[in-house]
Amino acid sequence: MLKKIGIFSLLSCVSMMSLANVETLKSNLNKNYPDIQVTNIQATEMTGLYSANLDNQIIYLDENAEHMFIGSMVRLKDQKNLTKDLVLKQNSIDWQKLPLQDAIKTVKGNGKRQLAIFSDPNCPYCKQLEVELDKLNDVTIYTFIYALKPQSLAVSKQVWCDANPSYAWKNLLQKNVQPKAKTCANPIDRNLALGRKLGVNGTPTLIFSNGLKMVGGRSAEDIQMIWKELGL
Repeated sequence: MLKKIGIFSLLSCVSMMSLANVETLKSNLNKNYPDIQVTNIQATEMTGLYSANLDNQIIYLDENAEHMFIGSMVRLKDQKNLTKDLVLKQNSIDWQKLPLQDAIKTVKGNGKRQLAIFSDPNCPYCKQLEVELDKLNDVTIYTFIYALKPQSLAVSKQVWCDANPSYAWKNLLQKNVQPKAKTCANPIDRNLALGRKLGVNGTPTLIFSNGLKMVGGRSAEDIQMIWKELGL
């Protein structure tokens, strides 16, 4: 419905108002705009303004559900970007708990930055993302093969069992070169369980080293911008 915008080009606040007013907003939305499916409605520190989620981004609504706000809010007294805190709070996981040994490790340049990807070999957006990842420098990429599609199970295991999984994965997604049929102990089922636990409902899903989780493909320029904004 809405055009996707930058990660921090949103409006943000902290919940401090009454549940009754949240319920009023929900009622007005359901009555006047039943086709708009928003979730996670919360009161903010600005009277009459509420945060919510729509199409994987944060929006803001007035209590009467007559106006929707998209933009960035900074608290003037301390120059704090409240949007950034809200985005991180709602979309973060513990990077330290990721079983990186179950991911394909690809090091580019000095590998200083770290990025984890949940990716399905038959996902067209994952294939587009691989092209963008090739443009990044000085990063270590951990690819969790996430076989959401039934037809992806066999080929995912074959990629993992290849002598060079990183090369086999790149060849498969960028050139459609099928890996040789091999079998070995693999983490594909564990990755599926991990993704469900982390709420990874679609591919590709990116996880930055500070724990920020983002669903959907991003350009190399977008990823670099996010690194800069997060100080990574």
